[in-house]
Amino acid sequence: MRPTDLISPESVCASLKAATKKQLLQELSEKAAKICGVAAREIFDALLHRERLGSTGIGEGIAIPHGKLAKLKGIYGVFARLERPVDFAALDGAPVDLVFMILTPETSGADHLKALACAARMLRDAGLVATLRATRDDSALYSLIAQRSKPHAA
Repeated sequence: MRPTDLISPESVCASLKAATKKQLLQELSEKAAKICGVAAREIFDALLHRERLGSTGIGEGIAIPHGKLAKLKGIYGVFARLERPVDFAALDGAPVDLVFMILTPETSGADHLKALACAARMLRDAGLVATLRATRDDSALYSLIAQRSKPHAA
């Protein structure tokens, strides 16, 4: 699975504005709703449910919020670079400025874990992360992800 299997040019935002974690999740939910056809409130509720189990902020300014929804027909992702970092209660306490949200059907099983692993793999590349942070254009951000995406056996 590659990051471009999860996101499309329409699901990338290079300068998302959010002041809080809750507002960030609401903005991501709105963007995802336009792409996957599920109500933004349902997406937001699924993300909040997961966050109550523990923060999906993985450290170094990165978060991978995710949720499972019964109405989804496939796996969807939204990638965002925040204009200003927000507190996300991340493992290392650092505020988050890069977010790769993943939504999967409730019945996705191992595909949910593969999608999470794919996002984490991409965001472990320090060079790519630095370039993503410096990019302010949606299409350029998507192009960077697409160019750097390499298939991995899962």
